[in-house]
Amino acid sequence: MTPDQWSALEAVHLDIAPIPAQLREQASELHVAAGMIVANLGSRPKFMYFIRAGEIRLRRLSINGAEVVLQRGTYGFVAEASLATAAYHCDIVAVEDSVLLAFPIKPFAELLPTDTSFANYWMTTLAREVRSLRAQCERLALRTARERIQHYIESEGRDGRLELRQTRKAWAAELGLTHEALYRTLSSMTAEGAVRLETSANRVVLLVKPL
Repeated sequence: MTPDQWSALEAVHLDIAPIPAQLREQASELHVAAGMIVANLGSRPKFMYFIRAGEIRLRRLSINGAEVVLQRGTYGFVAEASLATAAYHCDIVAVEDSVLLAFPIKPFAELLPTDTSFANYWMTTLAREVRSLRAQCERLALRTARERIQHYIESEGRDGRLELRQTRKAWAAELGLTHEALYRTLSSMTAEGAVRLETSANRVVLLVKPL
């Protein structure tokens, strides 16, 4: 990617600023259609993927052919463990039309021991992912939709304010709810004044929990 292309990306995605110039030059942007398999189970990892938009899932198929979802991603790096494995342990699939940044995995891995700033950035990224997964485990243990929504606002937002990067349908899946249950609960909470919802293009743009 050119410096101008990267500058345009940074203006929208501030959290990719620490990625070194060497990787920026080798990065490519992929537009992936819904249903497309980005990488297959058993294949050798060639790229580290960063989700700019859309939804990506890591999945396996059960003996009966049912989909077993190992990870959902709507923004940020996905399949981070592929950096240290010889083959993917699952399929990487686009659930909806998605835009990915693809970084060649060999130079990505080679830079980490030699570039302290990049290594710190990567460790921070992984630590944030661990915290997010722990919060998700706690959230899914909650019994009601309202409790899960409130927990999500407090754990993933700031000062009661949350901006989502996904559709409400994808958010419902992350919360372990049907989208009907999410809509009903949000409607009830909005009517009570517990939350305020601002939407654009059928996406949840901002969720605010009033004082």
